[in-house]
Amino acid sequence: MIDAPGSPCTEKTPSGRATVWLVEDNALYLATIRELINEQDDLSCPVAATSCEEALQALDLGGIPDMVLMDIVLPGIDGIEGARRFRSASPTTRVIMLTVHEERDTVFEAIQAGASGYLLKSSPAERLIESIREVRDGGAPLNAHIARKLLDTFGVSQVARDKYGITERETQILQHMVDGLTMRRIADRLFVSPHTVDTHIRNIYAKLHVHSRGGAVAKALKERLV
Repeated sequence: MIDAPGSPCTEKTPSGRATVWLVEDNALYLATIRELINEQDDLSCPVAATSCEEALQALDLGGIPDMVLMDIVLPGIDGIEGARRFRSASPTTRVIMLTVHEERDTVFEAIQAGASGYLLKSSPAERLIESIREVRDGGAPLNAHIARKLLDTFGVSQVARDKYGITERETQILQHMVDGLTMRRIADRLFVSPHTVDTHIRNIYAKLHVHSRGGAVAKALKERLV
C-alpha cells in the first residue's frame, strides 16, 4: 500500500466523500481496512501510511483529512503522540485510535491526546465503518467493553459533580457523550432540540474548563462525573 519507502500512498479523493487516512504498520490490515473504506459511497481513504511520520509528511504537503484511523503501537512516533500532533496541526481532523489493547491508562492517554474514539482491532468491519460515520457526525465511539471497564472502575461521584456545578440535565448529556452519541442522537434521546443540547454542551465545556468533546469525556471519566 506504499508507493515508495518513506512516502505515504495517496490517491485523488472523490468529491462529496469524507476523507479517512489510515496509519497502520501491519500491511495486510492496512490494505484490508483501506479497501473496506473505499467500498463505501460516503467515505474515501486517499492516504494509507505505515508510520506517523509518513502521515504527518502528507499533512505537511497540504492534505487535511476529515478523520484519521491511528494504530497506537507504531514504529517511531506512537499513535498517542501522533494523535496529539495531528490535532495540533489540523484541529478539524478527528482521530480514532485502533488497538489490540484495553488498558485503562492507555484509553485515558488517547482521549487526552485528542482522540475522538477508541476501538479494538477485533471489532467487526460493520462496527468500524459505523464508528467512522459516528465520528464524522460528531460522535465519540468507544468500545463497549472498554467503556464498561472504565465506568465500573471509577464509579460515579456526586462530590465531583458538585465541584463543577454540573446539573442533572448536564450529567445526562455528559453520560451520552461518554457513550459516544452524536448531538442529534442525544436530542432524540432526551426529547429536546439539537440547539438545546448544543447549549448544554457549551455550558459543560465552560464548567469543566475544556474545549472539546474528547476533553469533556476524559475529564468525566477521570473525575467520576458520570
